[in-house]
Amino acid sequence: MAPEESTEAVRLLPSFERRFLAARALRSFPWQSLEEKLRDSSGPELLLNILQKTVKHPLCVKHPPSVKYARCFLSELIRKPSGDSVTLSESTAIISHGTTGLVTWDAALYLAEWAMQNPAAFAHRTVLELGSGAGLTGLAICKTCRPSAYIFSDCHSCVLEQLRGNILLNGLSLEADVTDDSESPRVTVAQLDWDVVTAPQLAAFQPDVVIAADVLYCPETVLSLVRVLQRLSACLKNQQAPDAYIAFTVRNPETCQLFTNELGIAGIPWEAVPHHDQKLFPYEEHSEMAILKLTL
Repeated sequence: MAPEESTEAVRLLPSFERRFLAARALRSFPWQSLEEKLRDSSGPELLLNILQKTVKHPLCVKHPPSVKYARCFLSELIRKPSGDSVTLSESTAIISHGTTGLVTWDAALYLAEWAMQNPAAFAHRTVLELGSGAGLTGLAICKTCRPSAYIFSDCHSCVLEQLRGNILLNGLSLEADVTDDSESPRVTVAQLDWDVVTAPQLAAFQPDVVIAADVLYCPETVLSLVRVLQRLSACLKNQQAPDAYIAFTVRNPETCQLFTNELGIAGIPWEAVPHHDQKLFPYEEHSEMAILKLTL
């Protein structure tokens, strides 16, 4: 970065810092100046410095702003280097319409951030997501990792309705609307009940990668997830085994232990993915998360 460019970039930092600490309206931030500097200088370094002056500022760590404000700020910030942002419609209730799938949970953020740091795991591949919920993880992968196809799935009709809306809200088209020359992945939404889905139905997806985030919240869902993974493994045994990544928040160690025990009984090998820095999203304080890579 040239000295004059560095000086101009540094001038942006106090401006972002003051506005963020005062929780000013996002439209008041100097976004246009930031975009100009990102075209002329070291984008990742500048963005990291802005993060340190805003969401990672010591005052914000001690007295965090609202999660909604921080997420809106980060959504606006991360679109600047790539033009990609994720906008979500979510429920304000943790449980709504009998499901937890209408809000985004920390493990979905954690998996999305890992994916954005490891795009080769998804590039030019077909991804099947189990329990997509509001869709943040999948939308982040679709926008930043260049999969050839992405299948969002869930079993609740209200979740699927919101999910379709979020896909369209983010400028992606559902499969029937995608043209052959589109650079966007082929996106589909599938209603998938883990307890009744059949092996032929799973085989039709032909996934290269299977993912799920924050679905280990009770023993019943753990057992259902392992059964559906078993069916996937059985119906794809004549094909190259897909990679599977399961992200979860460690709320109850016994539930996590049940999952790994059941994987062993099912003959599904697994390994822990190394932890990555949590820089991009605001997470709940003292939230322990993990990702397991399975071999189906």
